[in-house]
Amino acid sequence: MANNGRRSVKNKKGPSTGTGGHGRKALEGKGPTPKAEDRTYHKAYKNKQLAERSAAKRGPARPGGAGARSGPKGRATEELVTGRNSVVEALRAGIPAKALHVAIRIEMDDRVKESLKLAAERGIPLLETGKPELDRMTEDAVHQGLVLQIPPYEYEDAYDLAEQTLAKWKKGHISNAPIFVALDGITDPRNLGAIIRSVSAFSGHGVIVPERRSVGVTASAWKTSAGAAVRVPVARASNLNNALKQFKNMGIYVLGLDGEGDVSLPDLTVATEPVCIVVGSEGKGLSRLVRENCDQIVSIPIDSAMESLNASMAVGISLYEVSRQRSAQ
Repeated sequence: MANNGRRSVKNKKGPSTGTGGHGRKALEGKGPTPKAEDRTYHKAYKNKQLAERSAAKRGPARPGGAGARSGPKGRATEELVTGRNSVVEALRAGIPAKALHVAIRIEMDDRVKESLKLAAERGIPLLETGKPELDRMTEDAVHQGLVLQIPPYEYEDAYDLAEQTLAKWKKGHISNAPIFVALDGITDPRNLGAIIRSVSAFSGHGVIVPERRSVGVTASAWKTSAGAAVRVPVARASNLNNALKQFKNMGIYVLGLDGEGDVSLPDLTVATEPVCIVVGSEGKGLSRLVRENCDQIVSIPIDSAMESLNASMAVGISLYEVSRQRSAQ
């Protein structure tokens, strides 16, 4: 029988189940191609990971001269002296060094020749290093093909240093009463180096630096000390105020230097006793708690009330006066 041009219901296509948008997602693609360094299977990715780990170990570097590497809790572990002038000056000053890195096929001049000679005489290992590696070590600081690697300074404990020095004095192993210098808020390594030099010149027995917010024995401090850092121990105190209290309990007189002190330096009466001279920063001077923990606040008489003394100069003058009074006894 004819269907009069109409389709059979059985042949009619009915509605189908929707895809829920899955078809559209397939058409969207995977987006832009990732960078080589972001693809885990690519060599560039591995190089990036190595560089990041290396940078994390080194810590922040300074843009020139010397840069400190950081260790646990952010403490400096070793330092890099970079550049031909800085390296040769550091070697002349006798700064302890772990190794001298020299660029492959470096262009020789007098500074390079002297650096190689001084390093060889002191038995410092010479390591021929490629420029890319030197750039990585110094984080692209200007190194001119020379990098001197300095080991971390080994600080003594402030309390142990004072106790051992007092014991030697009481047993007659050292003739002069112990004299120490403590730094309160001084951050310039050149000041530290100059103070170490003065302590050595006047037969002092040590320098005390706080563990936080204070200068440490860097390459600059070594150079400024002109080798005195080899002879004078530098000790660290986790808390300077606690260390000063311990010193007082041990019989050491704590003398703070301040322009408005209640005792003039020439009138000091305890110069022949064990003393610890405390000097503050040029801008802020002694902190309030440190002042409170001093037995006396001592002033240095100067001609003009408008002038102030550099911290290292004030220490040098004070050490001279203490030495003069001891010699007069």
